[in-house]
Amino acid sequence: MTGKTARTEGIRFLLGEEARQLEDIDPNTTVLEYLRRVEGLTGTKEGCAEGDCGACTVVVAERSGDDGLTYRTVNACILFIGALDGRQLITVEHLQGAGGGLHPVQRAMVEAHASQCGFCTPGFVMSLFALTMNATDTPGRRRIDDELAGNLCRCTGYGPIIAAARQACKVQACQDQAGQEAGQPPAEARAQTEKRINQRLRRMESPETLHLKGRHGEYFAPKTAAALGEILARRPDATMVAGATDAGLWITKQGRRLDPMVYVGQVAELKEIHLIDEFLVIGAAVTFDQAHQAIAGEYADFGELIRRIGARQVRNQGTIGGNIANGSPIGDSPPALIALGATLVLNRGGGLREMPLEDFFIEYGRQDLNPGEFVQAVRLPRRRGEDGFRCYKVAKRFDQDISAVLGAFNITLENGRVARARICYGGMAGTPQRALACEQAIIGRPWTEETVRAGRRALRRDFTPMTDQRAGAAYRMAVAQNLLTKAHMETTNAEWPTRLVGKREAAHG
Repeated sequence: MTGKTARTEGIRFLLGEEARQLEDIDPNTTVLEYLRRVEGLTGTKEGCAEGDCGACTVVVAERSGDDGLTYRTVNACILFIGALDGRQLITVEHLQGAGGGLHPVQRAMVEAHASQCGFCTPGFVMSLFALTMNATDTPGRRRIDDELAGNLCRCTGYGPIIAAARQACKVQACQDQAGQEAGQPPAEARAQTEKRINQRLRRMESPETLHLKGRHGEYFAPKTAAALGEILARRPDATMVAGATDAGLWITKQGRRLDPMVYVGQVAELKEIHLIDEFLVIGAAVTFDQAHQAIAGEYADFGELIRRIGARQVRNQGTIGGNIANGSPIGDSPPALIALGATLVLNRGGGLREMPLEDFFIEYGRQDLNPGEFVQAVRLPRRRGEDGFRCYKVAKRFDQDISAVLGAFNITLENGRVARARICYGGMAGTPQRALACEQAIIGRPWTEETVRAGRRALRRDFTPMTDQRAGAAYRMAVAQNLLTKAHMETTNAEWPTRLVGKREAAHG
């Protein structure tokens, strides 16, 4: 791709407020590696190199409208350098308060004695910085926990860090209020700064595909679906990446090289969420965080499932399409989407085809995707009437863990009988798979314990689960059966307690 259809002058972004243009850099370079080895900014640490510990957390800001910015925490250890194009990268070295002193978040960490060995501290500081920049009011405990779930600390027990989070957000709110009373609101100064950065980033934008080709390999970053289709038609061997929450580990853990690499995180059509008739259409490059509110507005349990996918940093990077296209049997979103009757839109050279999502998964490691074809969007039927959908994720940890079993139940009752049922499990087979025998065992019957027992027995015909490091076969079957029972309990007697609510959730919501 050359000439008028591409630009070749390199990856352009702001590092803090300094412009950068990288022309001769390996596209497989992670942001963490670039910061430490090229820029000498060593405040950002490497802990796990797989997006779990949060020591490498940085903030990426991108344009929001004509004047503002959106701030996202990301894991620098698994984010490829090309994803910074047209954005601002903020590290702990770029934070400072009025007069060049400590930023309010840093001061709060000091005053709350929230740092001991200090290795994890920069990551916590950046997560709290993003929280203070994005919060519109003083956040409660649950919001703080959600923001910090992707940052691990082995010294403090988290109590002082949570206290620092509360103090930092309170200080920010007080500063805004005091400034307004004095006629010099800090919020106004912040708005002016954001507008200036926004304008600088806008000048970096280009409708052309970024194309780098050199001694380090070939890299494409198209802006349209048509350009993406053209690239894949000529280079069907290319590896597509979006959030790189999986692909990043291929580099850091497996030592692989992706060449050529095609970054789809700026393809306009793949970043859209919109309504068409009775469907919520979610572009393949929409992140979990971006999709969360829209999906939760239709299906509360699906929204809660998304809240438990990775941590904030992962949800800010990981995409709906990537979770599907990877074809993992333990991907969290496919079972829920399949149970809800979602369909997949595939694009090959501008030609579209649509299929039920369940048909996309053929067998372990194999999906119905032709050479040069890519996932463009998923079409999720909107909720009709009462929400009878239930979804449960079972893992060893609540936050930041991979499912052992995930059960999704879409059961419609009419006059006390099961009129329709779509049940799908993850972690029970080589692909996300519907429990067809179970569905047939309960459809048309009264929604009673006897019917549930028949469905539980039928699950043994649907699945022969495996034993691995996450769970044993017998455990998986028992959990799958119990989740069916749980769905029955929740749809017949809402007063029965079926979900654990800790003191913090009860107190803070």
